[in-house]
Order: sequence, then C-alpha cells, then structure tokens
Amino acid sequence: MEHHGAQSGDAPHAHTASLSFSYPDERRARIVEASVAVEVGDIDDARSQATVARDGDTVEVTVNAADLVALRAGLNSWTRMVGVAEDVADAADRVTDESTKSKGT
Repeated sequence: MEHHGAQSGDAPHAHTASLSFSYPDERRARIVEASVAVEVGDIDDARSQATVARDGDTVEVTVNAADLVALRAGLNSWTRMVGVAEDVADAADRVTDESTKSKGT
C-alpha cells in the first residue's frame, strides 16, 4: 500500500477514523490519491493530522484528532477534497472522450 502521512515522531491523537473510497479501476484510484496526497501535512494542525494510502483501486484517508470536533472537521475536509478530486477526474475524462470522438469524425 502506498502511504502518505505524518512522520512517526508526531504526537498521538485520541480519536481516529478512516474513510475508504473504491474506484472502478486502479488508474482512477491513483489519480485521486495523487491529487489529495499533496495536501497531507499542509492542512494538519495541533489538533488533527491525516494520512492517505492507496491499495489497488481503493484510497484510504485516515484522520487522527485530539478531540471529536477536530475529527469531524478533518473528516469533512478530506471528504470534500476527495470529492473535488473525483469531480476533476470525471471532467477530464469527459473532455478526453469528447476530443477523441471529434477527431474520429
């Protein structure tokens, strides 16, 4: 499993939740993972941090937080980021499909 996340020396957090996102193929999972993994560390703070990992066609985001409010905020943020990455990948596929069709006619 490819893994992007905090360094092992970081302080432990009391609450952890993981989100798993499955895709039709490994290519799409790799695109989403690469899109959101760049945010790891950038949006972490003293109360929460996250890791992103991919195993085949599944992307997993794990949020660790000091309290439940920070956990909820982290889960909401990462869910939105994954959603945006999925929307952009879908839009890119549509543009590519339209371009391919127009070249064939």
